[in-house]
Formats: sequence, C-alpha cells, structure tokens
Amino acid sequence: MLLGIIGIILSLVLLITLAYRGMPVIIAAPIASVVAVVFSGAPILASYTEIFMPAMAGYVGSYFPIFLLGAIFGLLMTVTGYAESIARTVTGWIGARNAILATVLTSALMTYGGISLFVVAFVMFPLARELFRVADIPKRLIPGTIALGIFTFTMTALPGTPQVQNLIPGQFFGTGAYAAPVLGIIAALMIFGGGWAWLEYRRKSMRAKGEHFDSPVGTKADGKSAIHAASHAAAHPRAGGGPGAALRQDERAGDRPTVETEDNAHGVTALLAPSNAVIPFIPLLTVFAVTFACTLLIFPVLDWSYLSEEKFGGIQMDSRSGVWAVILGLLVAILVIVAFNAREFAALRKGFAEGVKGSMLPIFSVGSEVGYGAVVASVAAFAFIRDSVFNIGGGALITSVVSTSVTAAITGSSSGGMTIALNAFGGELRSLAEDQGVSLEIMHKMTALAAGGLDTLPHSGAVVTLLIVCGLTHRQSYKDIGMVTLVVPVVTVAILLGALFLLGLA
Repeated sequence: MLLGIIGIILSLVLLITLAYRGMPVIIAAPIASVVAVVFSGAPILASYTEIFMPAMAGYVGSYFPIFLLGAIFGLLMTVTGYAESIARTVTGWIGARNAILATVLTSALMTYGGISLFVVAFVMFPLARELFRVADIPKRLIPGTIALGIFTFTMTALPGTPQVQNLIPGQFFGTGAYAAPVLGIIAALMIFGGGWAWLEYRRKSMRAKGEHFDSPVGTKADGKSAIHAASHAAAHPRAGGGPGAALRQDERAGDRPTVETEDNAHGVTALLAPSNAVIPFIPLLTVFAVTFACTLLIFPVLDWSYLSEEKFGGIQMDSRSGVWAVILGLLVAILVIVAFNAREFAALRKGFAEGVKGSMLPIFSVGSEVGYGAVVASVAAFAFIRDSVFNIGGGALITSVVSTSVTAAITGSSSGGMTIALNAFGGELRSLAEDQGVSLEIMHKMTALAAGGLDTLPHSGAVVTLLIVCGLTHRQSYKDIGMVTLVVPVVTVAILLGALFLLGLA
C-alpha cells in the first residue's frame, strides 16, 4: 500500500514537472501513468489499453462537439473582425483611461459569449497593450487583467456560461448550465470585485513607485513567441479549448491579428470589416439566447422518454441538457456569422479549417489527463486516498470542493481536474448529497467554482501560455495572475461554503 501511494505521488510530481517544462500533456500523462502503475504492481499494457484509453475516449466522446464548435466560433469571430470590433466598442463606452476595467469587461464578454479562452487571450493582448499605453499603466499588469476576464467568473460562476467547466458537473449531478443562478451571480460579483480591486491597488502602487508603461520589464513578445504560445495553448488547455491557429501579432499596438494557414507561411489576412458596431454582438447574444431557451423553455416541455431505450444508453435528459443546449447555441451562432458574411465565404472557410484543426489537440490533451486520472483511480492505493477524502468530514459539498481543488491543482487544468475528481467520486457524491439534503444545483456550482481556483498554480499551461502571449515572465506578472485567478476565487469559495453552512444549505 505504501509503495502504491509513493507511486501516485511520484507520478503527480512527474506530470507537473513535465508540463512545466513544456511537454504536451498528451504525452506526459501516459508517462506519468506508467509510474503509478509500476509502483502499484499492475500490468502496464493492460492498464493503458483497457483503462487509460477508454477513459480518454469517454471524455472525447462527451465533449468533442463543444471543443470543435467553440474553436470554429472563435476563429470566425476573429477573421470577421467581430471580436476586435466588440473590444473597441466596449472600450469606447468605458473610456480608454479605464484600461483595466475595459480589458476585463471585454475579455469577459467574449468568454461569456462562447469564444474559446485562448482565442480571447490572443485577440485581447494587442488591444490591451494599446489601452495600457494610453493610460500609462505598467504593461506587466496586462496578463493579470486578461486572466481576470477569461479564467475566472465567466468560466465557472456566471449562470449559463457555455465554457466546458460549467457543463461538466451537469453530467454527474443531472443539472443544467443555469444551475444555482443566484449563487453564481454572487460568486461572480465577489471574484470580479476582488480581482478588480487588486489590479487597481497594484496600478496605484506601481504609479507611486514611478513605474510607467515603458518601464523595463524584460523580454518583449515577438512572432516566434506568439507561434510557440499557440502551440503551448493547444497542448496545455485550461478549459478545453485553443485558438485553433497561430494568431500573429504585429509589434505595432492595435494591429489586427491574422490567421496563419498552411498554404501561406507568412500568414493570410482574413479579417473582414463589420458594417456597424451592433452586428458583432449578435452572435454572442445568439449563444446566450439559444442556450437559455433550450435549457429553461424548450427541453423541459419535450418528450424524452425514448432516451431510456438501450440504443441511447438509458440516459436521463437532465444529464445531457446542458451540453446539448450549448451545442445548439454555438451551432446557431456559427450559422448567423455565415449568413452575415455569405459573400466572404473564402475567408470563412479558412476560419472553419483552422478551427477544426485547432480543436483536435486540446480535446485529446484534456482527455489524456482524464485517462491518467482513471489509471491512478484503478490502483489499490487510490482506494485509501479516496476513503481519506471522504472521511475529512463536512459532507458532500466540502468533499466535492476539496477533491476537485486538489485534482485541478495537480493537473493544472480546471476541466481535466474536475473530470478526474468526478469520475472518481461523482456517483458517490451525488448519492451523499441526496442523502444529506444538499441541493444538486449548489453541488454543481460550488464544484465548478472549486475547479477554477488552484488550477492556475505556476505550472498551469494556461498561465504559461498567457505569459508567452504577453511576452512576460512568471517573475514579472505571476503575482497578479495568482491573486486574481487563484487567491480571490479560493477565498470566494471558502466564504460561500461558510455562508451555505450557516444558512443550512450545505
């Protein structure tokens, strides 16, 4: 037993080390799995083909449509110029001098609208850089500002967010994307408010010390860094999504990104100019409207009795409604973009092609993490760890939050960590919650929030990618990323847990 536990610990250390050094998770996870298997005395090949691969395939089978459509949607929003138009419109409303707030809100709007997290990072960096230059805010605050908008409250807290972190719990708890809306809004306000307050405090502190936008901060971003970042984003997805293509950024602030395709090594300018500032918002609103209508209005009144048939796996509608609603929302939004730009189908076709290619490595990378978790869960020593987690006390809610937080920290991935935890404990957590009278919607929301905390430790692929995109280092900018994406969300979860217990809801 002791040897098996040592093997699990060593495998986790190896996975973190390999990921931190840039090895793709799709390779690092099987290697780490072998370490756990060897120390447990289990057969290596059988564990790989009969445990690792089925778990990986199960994740891919469940969430590939979300990855695919999200990548295509993000690329189409980019090549049509809609994403940049939205950013500039929001900035115009708020004012360029409020650079931090404008960057956070614009990033959040795009993420909440269904655009892949890493697409938003690539689109927002040149725009944020120009805003920070005009406002004379040190550019080492840019990564933390973008991170607050895309890696926190719009990813896990806001009701109905189409990001995969908000959909995974529904597969285990039978809940939808709009689970516990009031709790989600409160959490979003706390995370947004805490993160914004920190960034403003840092801005004032830096200004008091005489720092300016052009104060020396180290390595500058260049074309090679951007291309490397795109590759790293695909190999180390935080949320199950990548940009789908290397978005090349010119060094002149405000220049439009282009989509680099295989048929032109120098990149092909595929941005179209929207006819007005209103049209770019329509696809985002479409995702929200369709998801909302399907989840709360359409699906509940339809007859789903046929799902109990063996050929459909005997599933329950409430375990699929969230995923199905987002699939339809993204699909309709894509059709809306195509309809608005039908005459420019050649440019759209490049967006489709890059989106399809860009969805492959992210989904298989996260699936590889899930396969690793399944292998670890299969060794005898894991039963001891599992029982220890369940014996920490506090009931189903605390058990779900702790197990999800730990696995997200280990993998450096919110979606991968949550899937590993729920694959191991999901059924038991649901039964325990029902026995204790804990709302499954609260379980859904708190589990998602827990996944979006410790997942951004320094080895996180999302953190590394964002820093590379911005041309900065951990030493220069991780303090602010860590505060807004790790400390503030973890404190928020702790406060909400305490409040739920005081109210008798947990």
